[in-house]
Amino acid sequence: MKKIKEVPFFNYPYLFESREEDFVEIFKDVGRRGAYILQKDLTKFESDLAKYCNAKYAIGVANGTDAIWLALEAAGIGEGDEVILSSHTYIATAGAVAFVKAKPIPVECKEDWMIDPLAVEAAITSKTKAILPTQLNGRCCDMDALRAIAKKHDLIIIEDAAQALGAKYKGEFAGTMGLAGTISFYPAKTLGSFGDAGAILTNDKELYDKMRFARDHGRNDEGEFIMWGYNSRMDNFQAAILNYKLAYYDDEVKRRREIASIYHKELSELHQIKLPQNPNANVDYFDVYQNYEIMAEKREELREFLKENGIGTLIQWGGQAVHSLSKLGFHNISLPFTENFFKSCFMIPLNTSLTNEDVLYVCEKIKEFYK
Repeated sequence: MKKIKEVPFFNYPYLFESREEDFVEIFKDVGRRGAYILQKDLTKFESDLAKYCNAKYAIGVANGTDAIWLALEAAGIGEGDEVILSSHTYIATAGAVAFVKAKPIPVECKEDWMIDPLAVEAAITSKTKAILPTQLNGRCCDMDALRAIAKKHDLIIIEDAAQALGAKYKGEFAGTMGLAGTISFYPAKTLGSFGDAGAILTNDKELYDKMRFARDHGRNDEGEFIMWGYNSRMDNFQAAILNYKLAYYDDEVKRRREIASIYHKELSELHQIKLPQNPNANVDYFDVYQNYEIMAEKREELREFLKENGIGTLIQWGGQAVHSLSKLGFHNISLPFTENFFKSCFMIPLNTSLTNEDVLYVCEKIKEFYK
């Protein structure tokens, strides 16, 4: 019997095995120095991350969710305020809004599966204080339209760029196009740590100081406790690993874009599926392909066929749009485009552990299914 080729959706051991000797040496170095919390490795990573993204400041925090609510709180978003976000995002985006006692308002995504600016403007009320766009799957939203809306209605923009480190819109980096932007370094992200970690980008010095003090129990640089704060510091070990990986991050992005190009070339003629944007289709966008999310006819049958052939897939957010989460208080919200999208969307493998042979095998099996 012929052995089935295995192409897992994500290869977690590869994260470590790919550069195991270097990672072990980094761990030893941090351990031998006893440098665990708020040490030079974190300061260096923050500096290099800000430089990479062309931002003035970066703050390392415990995770991407903390990053969002710390940014919202520092920006003055609180009880009674409304924050507009895409319903096609992880619950963490809406959860961060709830943590600061504001109300998340989920709206439609559009044809590129990013938040729809028309839906954003239609949802604005006298209580709206912010727009929280998710730069999804390694792609940026139409930030010109969103910034025009924010300016017109005197709103702030906080970007959830958890999935979009290095993505650009008209030359500007994800996370730098609003008052602040947040990044996640969850292991499966394009720049992944060996645990939880996150960061906040901003060009606003006052906001930077508020968030930096808040992550460390409200303590300023002189050691005084000047505000109520939290414990949301990025572990120094994770910072050391991330800064090492940041040095070759552009190579990782290049490989992701190569894989996306193969998928586009091989699958674009199948009328039964809808693909993400071609990497070279629009010069305004530079996508880093955190995920490769498609829409497909006979989704469940296709996923089962791929599983039988050793190919892993995943439906993002477990197939739950934010507005569908009735147990969290979302009721009587109709978002037809998003609802239709979630009936057929799922993700096929895209990460730098894949060989061209792996990618072509996935394409071969998808085409075989639709014959």
